Amino acid sequence: MTTLQTLTDLPETNLWSWRDQSIPYLSMGTGRPLVLIHGFGATIGHWRKNIPALAQAGYQVFALDLLGFGNASKPSLDYTTDLWQAQLYDFWAEKIATPVVWIGNSIGGLLGLQMLADYPQASLGGVLLNCAGGINHRPEELNWPLRLVMGAFTKLVSSPWAGPLLFNQIRQRGRIRNTLKQVYYTQEAITEELVEMLYQPSCDPGAQGVFASVLTAPPGRSPQELLPHIHQPLLILWGDQDPWTPIQGAKIYQELANGEFHPIPNTGHCPHDERPEIVNPLIIDWLARVLV
Repeated sequence: MTTLQTLTDLPETNLWSWRDQSIPYLSMGTGRPLVLIHGFGATIGHWRKNIPALAQAGYQVFALDLLGFGNASKPSLDYTTDLWQAQLYDFWAEKIATPVVWIGNSIGGLLGLQMLADYPQASLGGVLLNCAGGINHRPEELNWPLRLVMGAFTKLVSSPWAGPLLFNQIRQRGRIRNTLKQVYYTQEAITEELVEMLYQPSCDPGAQGVFASVLTAPPGRSPQELLPHIHQPLLILWGDQDPWTPIQGAKIYQELANGEFHPIPNTGHCPHDERPEIVNPLIIDWLARVLV
């Protein structure tokens, strides 16, 4: 069992100016570069249990906040996977400029697939942790009653009067904790530090606008569209109790010639945070085998 990692185990973040916006990032360790990409509403600190272990294994680990999340600026924009992909590419070109392994959870995994497909010159491989199928669900993925409910919800979120009221309710610490209880199978991983890490950015000016934009954004390209263009090795790790991206939908990854698939038992949507004692060794072992 690993010791509990906290935010104090991470190096201080630096600030990178991208399109006149402030983006926090950190770098730890030396060696082949890895770039960690967090999921919806998360931040650099969501990787606090992974960054030190990967750095100690002999890699230079980069992590950054996606625009609109964490401590990054939250301008009024249309937030899409293409916007974040442009951010990741520019970060790579300016700060790294040598091929990397993209490691992403949820939406971060989808962004990793986009980088692998579109920028092979920047990509050694990818690690997907419960990869999202899009920023949000495509209408055809929802049954008819739920499609109506989600349609009404997105209209409320975008409303200039109802949107802020709704967001203020959703972002309360108790509701964040309850959401985590739904998507984390490992309940002891839901700490006050984790709740606070997700709560504090929601207090920033512009956070409600980001939330509304993401929930009403087009889903972007699907993994099914991206995977035929990816020839680098992939490691796919999947919490088998994830209600958001159920493992039943991961069959496409299990059939990849260039992929290695590992279900993580009794684990939810964020296996890197819930089961780092399983996830970190799997990533380190895979990296040692593919980066030769």
